[in-house]
Amino acid sequence: MTVIDYASGRGEDGERSLAVESPVNLVYGSVPHAVMMATPCDLEDFVYGFSLTEGIVEDAAEIRSISVEAATDGLRLMVELAPGRLREHLARKRAISGRTGCGVCGIEDLAALPLAALRPAPDIRVAVPAIARALAALEDSQRLGAETRAVHAAAWASLDGTLVTVREDVGRHNALDKLIGALMRAGTDPAGGFLIITSRCSFEMVEKTARLGAGVVVAISAPTSLALVRAQAHGLTLCAIARSDTLTVFTGRERLLDI
Repeated sequence: MTVIDYASGRGEDGERSLAVESPVNLVYGSVPHAVMMATPCDLEDFVYGFSLTEGIVEDAAEIRSISVEAATDGLRLMVELAPGRLREHLARKRAISGRTGCGVCGIEDLAALPLAALRPAPDIRVAVPAIARALAALEDSQRLGAETRAVHAAAWASLDGTLVTVREDVGRHNALDKLIGALMRAGTDPAGGFLIITSRCSFEMVEKTARLGAGVVVAISAPTSLALVRAQAHGLTLCAIARSDTLTVFTGRERLLDI
């Protein structure tokens, strides 16, 4: 690579790290389900989180085993489900190969837009300084982000603002699925903290938050209009445009404490 200086026009040759983007095929019970473009790390976490947020499983115990196989152009994640869950999955399966991280390609009708089951969000309280504390710690916790400047991150913080888990991926949806999977595998109580995402907050990110059962999500960038509608429907607290000095609360202000 060559870095060119605008002012002088001179170029300087060098090297830099790049984020890996690879096709990852999720296969349940030998039946291909989806191909996602993802960073090939924390793949078991990805399987758990994706399986939950896609409605394939309801809890971690329904995933029996995961194996990773090298394919010609990417990776296959071979997932064995509990027999009853596999039958239910195959009965409702729809093809979504070629799905992107920024939409719902593959659905046939507007009524098929993903909607997590409506249930009460946990009645938690989060102090605004705790959110500021977690945000301040997040940048130093993004190893791939520091090396490549090309990935998204999703993080889980305890109610006092301590960062507990961080996952990264070239896809913002994938990063959140990896985080959710890590929390599932650890048996983390969704009422014990809050989510932070470094991307914009679209409606799918809200739906994933609701599937996890968390009550508060904080986004570095702005939300979309449908994200607000879904957050209100789920009773979630959605904070966005989160900066070092300000935080914008769009829904669920009652969960935030000023001290």
